Amino acid sequence: MSDSWVFWALLSAAFAAATAVLAKAGSDGIDPDLATLVRTAVVLVCLLVLVTATGKWNTSEPLPRRTVALLVLSGFATGASWVCYFRALKAGEVSKVAPVDKLSVVLVAVFAVVFLRERLGVREWTGIGLVTAGVVVLVLKR
Repeated sequence: MSDSWVFWALLSAAFAAATAVLAKAGSDGIDPDLATLVRTAVVLVCLLVLVTATGKWNTSEPLPRRTVALLVLSGFATGASWVCYFRALKAGEVSKVAPVDKLSVVLVAVFAVVFLRERLGVREWTGIGLVTAGVVVLVLKR
């Protein structure tokens, strides 16, 4: 299905929304770094079970070094993002933290254009502009 990415992206958004609310409620009264560790451990166990259950440990070819290096860097970026996210949740309201965190949508688009040479049209830039405007509205003081 050519539009299967939409299904998975919407599902990701729903899980991300649940993640934000559950993380805020679950990390109340504990250190945000400890909360991040617990969440990360759960993700690790779930992925170990998934990869093992689906037999994806075996690859026909060795992983290219560049691929491994980029995935390791992505892992560091994910970890840094999660640490910052939990600290933001500790200090602020989830209804404000989560949308500001989604400024990553804007940064992804910019990085994709700069580093991956993706081309975005007027429709995409308009959407990105609207996301940016929404974040600005949320962070402005009254």
